[in-house]
Amino acid sequence: MEKASITLTDAHHKLLHAAVEAGEYASISEAIRDALRGWELERQMQQAELEHLRREIQKGIDDIEAGRVLEWDPEAVKARGRARLEAKRSELSQRA
Repeated sequence: MEKASITLTDAHHKLLHAAVEAGEYASISEAIRDALRGWELERQMQQAELEHLRREIQKGIDDIEAGRVLEWDPEAVKARGRARLEAKRSELSQRA
């Protein structure tokens, strides 16, 4: 294991010290290692999400290039939304 020296803000030092005093960790080093594991996991999840988004974007580009597209009609979208809203209102009023 390699040693490193870091400078903490007063707030971070108090937070770490409180966690050790509460018995959550045996030492500040242990608490920092746990925080780093969480940070590493978060970065891995962000990377996986980024890769997923890139694949989805590429699928969209591939669909466009292959001509698999639909024309977007905002009025049709609004009409469908209004119809769904009216159906939901009707359903709720029948329950009452």
